[in-house]
Amino acid sequence: MPIAAEELASNEKFLAAILRCAHELIAIYNESPRIASIFAAQQRWLMAHAGFALHYGMPGEPNSGLYAARFVDSVLIHRIASRNTAVAFVQEMLAYKFLQPLQDLPDRRTRLLVPTDYTITHLGRWISTHLFILDLLDGGNRADNLQANPQMIAGLQPRIAAAIFTSQAIRNPGPTFNLFNWANSGGVVMDYLVSKVESVEPSLERIAIGRISMKDIRDQFMISNTHLKRLLKQAAQMGSVGWEGSPGRSSFWLSRGFVSEYWNYQAAKFAVIDAAYEATSNASHGTDVRPASDEAGPHRFTSADP
Repeated sequence: MPIAAEELASNEKFLAAILRCAHELIAIYNESPRIASIFAAQQRWLMAHAGFALHYGMPGEPNSGLYAARFVDSVLIHRIASRNTAVAFVQEMLAYKFLQPLQDLPDRRTRLLVPTDYTITHLGRWISTHLFILDLLDGGNRADNLQANPQMIAGLQPRIAAAIFTSQAIRNPGPTFNLFNWANSGGVVMDYLVSKVESVEPSLERIAIGRISMKDIRDQFMISNTHLKRLLKQAAQMGSVGWEGSPGRSSFWLSRGFVSEYWNYQAAKFAVIDAAYEATSNASHGTDVRPASDEAGPHRFTSADP
């Protein structure tokens, strides 16, 4: 049975797990900022999942295939973005060579688009990281199974996409989370702030994370000074973040409510990924896997072949 979100949220190991996940996602961002930035804001993250799901085949739809018009329709159906934003996203993915047109199609009236090997490898890293964290919680071998059977992505990703499109816990976890996650690079800034949490004391309304460097955040996540200041100012006005004393020269804090939003979002997301993994594994009738190894870490996914 897959792990339920409520079970994850109440697991005493879950804080350490989501902190580990935040560190891993930041590491992925630092290695490949341009493509990782797609997953650093919710609207772009959802559009990326819509595109991958069309490529592999959305559950319940008879045919797979990513076409620009079909992608725009999917984005509109799932209320992710406007038509113009969806069109601009496809053009951006083509310009950066994250997507490429498939050549020599019999029907030249349509242009089938496919993710490049580099893009699929990044998706594999993202999924593998989450499976690795789930393995840390229950001693499973999900990440090793994916590493041994990279073709599982074709079944995993569309199931993940279908679930996140309809999950209010993932798409609307709370006002402060939404503020960060809908801003460009805001999601990874939020991961960075939460990664500084060492413990959560239920009786405290503010969780101190020590000093933060605005310059380091700007440089690391390619976010402008104006944009970062505006983001933190808005969060501060909501009572969700702030400095204990002089801004920039004292310890920074996150509200318990903000951390709870992040916590519950992560529980919902990991539950979706675990359910998708189990459904995909059951559909393939089980596959032999290599023994799991914590020392190997979550970044073993290197195959670009889905």
